[in-house]
Amino acid sequence: MARALYQILLWLALPVVPLRLWWRSRREPGYGERISERFGRLPTAIPKDGVWFHAVSAGEAIAAAPLIEALADEFPALPFLVTTMTPTGSEQVIRRLGAKVAHCYAPYDFPFAVRAFCDAVRPRLLILVETELWPNLIGEADRRGVPVALVNARLSERSARGYGRIPKLAEAVLGQLRLIGCQYPDHARRFQALGADPAKLVTTGSVKFDIALPVDHAQAVAAMRTALGLAERPVWIAASTHPGEESIVLEAHQQVRERLPGLCLLLVPRHPTRSGEVLKMAAERGFSSASLSLPPSEPADVVVCDRMGALQTLYGLSQVAFIGGSLVSRGGHNPIEAALCGQPLLMGPSDFNFTEVVAAFTDADCLARVANASELAEAVIKHLSDAPSRRHTGQRALGVVRSNGGALVKTRALLREHIRVL
Repeated sequence: MARALYQILLWLALPVVPLRLWWRSRREPGYGERISERFGRLPTAIPKDGVWFHAVSAGEAIAAAPLIEALADEFPALPFLVTTMTPTGSEQVIRRLGAKVAHCYAPYDFPFAVRAFCDAVRPRLLILVETELWPNLIGEADRRGVPVALVNARLSERSARGYGRIPKLAEAVLGQLRLIGCQYPDHARRFQALGADPAKLVTTGSVKFDIALPVDHAQAVAAMRTALGLAERPVWIAASTHPGEESIVLEAHQQVRERLPGLCLLLVPRHPTRSGEVLKMAAERGFSSASLSLPPSEPADVVVCDRMGALQTLYGLSQVAFIGGSLVSRGGHNPIEAALCGQPLLMGPSDFNFTEVVAAFTDADCLARVANASELAEAVIKHLSDAPSRRHTGQRALGVVRSNGGALVKTRALLREHIRVL
């Protein structure tokens, strides 16, 4: 019954999809490009009979890139295809993997689109990153005898409750997976409660802890510091913020600047297309502001990030990092990239997307919780006013990253066994 209802809802949504793509393309032009790929019509250059990785967006693509690169190097005779659903994910695949892999958008889960895609690609193995449980996609692969693995899998309590409302469909889809490599034991238990075979469940840790700074990171940070005129100014960052958070962050920045008037805020909206809106908010509060695309002629109070791919460099400029999506009910974003730059971490109360990751940093006393602008301001002032303590806290954050590595090696070993028999 649930599967039939799912198919009906898909068909009802079909006329809306082109309109939604058009609407999103008004702010993010990438959504208006290569639309045919989303319905299974692919360029002839896309290779066949290879390994297909699917990573939905930028975060998943960044996390999976070292794993994909290592496997592509290990099995050079096999073509590797990486699909995403978002333009930001597409940009990260192209930027990080380049010619090592082929890339296109994944099909929407319409049966005709999935069949056309699989006819064109003829995958020999499908590897899904994190929690991409699309019934028609997985079902079509299973019907064709294509093994499907889910790696770096996570299942929050909220998501588990959602899948629990369609228990028979969830169990059927999970039953078609050959391997589920979970980030943490709690995730494995939730998958098992939904009907996953315990024999297929493996706990590997999160491959996001295995990221490394680019080899040119220090040079990129120095160049950006010069371009933004930051010199020796104190800097803090609010990263991956959502609507409703920027006003809180800007209010906190006003309070902090009463004590530290030279302070600069790097404000990074989760979606760069909102940068104009955020710049306007900063101006309305009386801040001098600039963007990365239009660096300031004079030192600015607030610099807004208006492009993808700059966040790791911006973390290198800051001394304290607030991780967005956490002062609103979005479940928070990944604090690992900030910790890799050795700085104290601040988050709001919402963290359901990264509960275990956040707990690791909290337990190491390098991530503090804030609930409003005043608490955020006080936390920033505390860290910026005590350099030795700030450095020690940042080193603890970096230690958490290093001590939790190893998931990439475990996941690569699991997938190697599946690829060897292709």
